[in-house]
Amino acid sequence: MATRKTTIVFLPEGNKRVRQIRIPRCLLPIASVLCLLFLISTGLLVADYRSAKSRIPYLARLKKENELQRTQLIVLTQKIDQISKKLIELKKFDQKLKTMVNYDMGKENVKGPGIGGSDPSLTDPDVAMEKAHKKLIRLMHQSLEDIEEEISIQKSEKNELYDFFDQQRSMLAHTPSIWPTKGWVSSRFGYRISPFTGKREFHRGLDISTRKTAPIIAPGDGVVSSVRWDHGYGKVLTINHNYGIKTVYAHLDKVLVKKGRRVKRGQTIALVGETGRTTGPHLHYEVHLNGVPVNPLRYILD
Repeated sequence: MATRKTTIVFLPEGNKRVRQIRIPRCLLPIASVLCLLFLISTGLLVADYRSAKSRIPYLARLKKENELQRTQLIVLTQKIDQISKKLIELKKFDQKLKTMVNYDMGKENVKGPGIGGSDPSLTDPDVAMEKAHKKLIRLMHQSLEDIEEEISIQKSEKNELYDFFDQQRSMLAHTPSIWPTKGWVSSRFGYRISPFTGKREFHRGLDISTRKTAPIIAPGDGVVSSVRWDHGYGKVLTINHNYGIKTVYAHLDKVLVKKGRRVKRGQTIALVGETGRTTGPHLHYEVHLNGVPVNPLRYILD
């Protein structure tokens, strides 16, 4: 029995010859399936191509954004590096201040925080973007932790330095550094011939001669520790200036402050007199350091 066939006729345009293809009818279903698979595959390829083509602008924009983010991260790490350098400069300045005032620095690390700048390899286009981002972020986290630690250290050092300067300011304010009254020195600190016995004796302070009832001012901040009477010194006032320093004022006419009263430098505390054993109105002025009389002229600045 002859195989039945199906004829497929191709009609070209123009004067070209008509073509015919005869296919056995048993192969027709297979050919149809193959044609359908071909059409489906072609459709899928065309769809994938169109999808990929439509994503090209998005991928380009995404790549541009990633490059921008990497640039921003690099700039940020460079700023972190600048902050690190400024912290180091600030630390060096602190050390200069401490050296100027003889502040005990102890064992300090002068190198500053271990913070690095941006890595040149991160700008290399051959470096994978994801790897570069991870490296940048890791560097930033480490740098920020170092800066935070250094800020904490410098804050503690600043507080110590502030306390030191505050103590120095307090010490300067309490140090008796000005003349307690206006007049002329009639007897200095040290050995002299006594105006009463004619013998050599040790004079424990300065005698400042001036008119009676002339004002006497506190040469430094302090607290009145005693107001008393002495057979030789007459009316006596003592001020405790802290830091082991005390001042004594003798032969007073009148005391204007009471025991326990806080006084400030320049405040009037008494009036010059001639009480006790004296040859005339004057102020006997003493400075004691840790209980030992010292020359008051060592403390007077003007």
